[in-house]
Amino acid sequence: MEQTFDWFGARGLAMRQSGEAREYAGAVSGMDGLELVLLSAGEIPRELAAGRIHIGVTGSDLLRDKLAEWQMQAQELAPMGFGHADLILAVPAVWIDVETIDDLDATAAAFRAAHGFRLRIATKYHRLVREYLTAQGVADYQLVDSQGATEGTVKNGTAEAIADITSSGETLRANHLKVLQDAVIHQSQATLYASLRADWAGLDGARAALLAKLGL
Repeated sequence: MEQTFDWFGARGLAMRQSGEAREYAGAVSGMDGLELVLLSAGEIPRELAAGRIHIGVTGSDLLRDKLAEWQMQAQELAPMGFGHADLILAVPAVWIDVETIDDLDATAAAFRAAHGFRLRIATKYHRLVREYLTAQGVADYQLVDSQGATEGTVKNGTAEAIADITSSGETLRANHLKVLQDAVIHQSQATLYASLRADWAGLDGARAALLAKLGL
């Protein structure tokens, strides 16, 4: 939120949270006719797709994962230059013969033959991971839903590999995991989007004025 406020502030729109920190309302000055609503990053793709907000800031990873055919529902206006994180595939560091996605493909096939079930990959990014693995020709796997502490699922025995976002890689190393060399699924950052489902009737002038104010 703070970095979003700074980004808009540098472009002449001053934003602030209203009242107590737990309130989800805000105020904006520098241009008339704007209403600020504070939502979690995970909620914003849904609200853009539903047309309940006109403009939203969220991670590009979240929007692409939560919205099927996202280009039909939201327009990317600008990457904002913060919130950088890579969605990657990681495997146990002790898997010395697994360094690439092709290695993982071979290991997954051998794993299924040896254990009678598919290699499990823990993630909360089901759409992005499935699309990536399909494009890479990897089939012998199953996705295990993980909404928190994904790096610990391998140690806990609930998955053999993970797909998660990382910025420094420190948490992965602390959990004895390594990133596959060629398995960066998506390079994410905070991004400004416009809803294609919202009611823009009568707002074309306001939209043009806002984009001009933002230098877009």
